Amino acid sequence: MATLGDLERAVMDLLWEHPEAITANSLRDLLSGRPSATDTRPLAVTTVLTVLSRLEKKALVERERSSRPHRYRAVTSRAEHTAELMLEVLGSAPDREAVLARFIGTVSEGEAATLRKLLGHD
Repeated sequence: MATLGDLERAVMDLLWEHPEAITANSLRDLLSGRPSATDTRPLAVTTVLTVLSRLEKKALVERERSSRPHRYRAVTSRAEHTAELMLEVLGSAPDREAVLARFIGTVSEGEAATLRKLLGHD
């Protein structure tokens, strides 16, 4: 699973917030309304298209080619993406049990109750 840069993350956040397919121009307009700690210049649509192309190569975005301009949507939900990242990190750990123990030791009581429920131990 590829990591995301700041602009890629911002684009993915918008795609997750808008489940309907959206154009690069619309994404640029939505991005311009968000505060950015790294840049205050207006974003060019070509920049957004480049980011979308990268995200498409990473299999995070799909492009609808049936109309012009093309529309883009996230391939998976934010929850699915986060779970895939967690599994990737866990899979790269030499001691999965230690990582899981550390993770579980940091969750809140409510989160622990959710984990017990999901595991069928409620």
